[in-house]
Amino acid sequence: MAEFWEDNFVDKQEMWGLEPSKSALLIKDFFVENSIKDILIPGIGYGRNAQVFRENGITVTGIEISKTAIELAVKHYGADLKIYHGSVTNIPFDTKQYDGIFCYALIHLLDHNERKKLIQDCYNQLADNGFMVFTVITKEAHTYGKGKFISKDRYEIFDGVKMFFYDKESVHEEFDKFGLFEITELQENFPFFMIKCKKKQN
Repeated sequence: MAEFWEDNFVDKQEMWGLEPSKSALLIKDFFVENSIKDILIPGIGYGRNAQVFRENGITVTGIEISKTAIELAVKHYGADLKIYHGSVTNIPFDTKQYDGIFCYALIHLLDHNERKKLIQDCYNQLADNGFMVFTVITKEAHTYGKGKFISKDRYEIFDGVKMFFYDKESVHEEFDKFGLFEITELQENFPFFMIKCKKKQN
């Protein structure tokens, strides 16, 4: 997976443009309304979803598997954007507790155990009363059921990209015990669910 993303960023550079995703804009509003000041973005890429938070007074820390993507992020958004180089499957990279976590279009690229670990790891790094938000691809996507079957609702849609497609049942199954309180349907380049969880105070 590391090699796949590194090759892609070397080849295609800012492949999604520099505008933030629709999800990032919606979550920026949600985080601002809830006075979130310090967030973690696993799979930050070249930072296009980070800047909108920073412009609204939110400190951003990222995790990214591709060195080229990190170099692009520094080029566009400055060296003060802190990004850990490594895989999200190796969280945590620090001992901080963040009051917000935003994981965009990433978790569905992992297998069952990796997804389970990522959700738990993110929850562990969330401060009490903090929010974590994941956007995930749904079974409504035209790519669902295409490519090579791997396991239930998971397909290799092209070389190197294995994707798990969520329905509401699998969202509940994976997120219920982590403070899930809202699932919203959202259309971007693919149909997504936006999943919001809140960590209750111990």
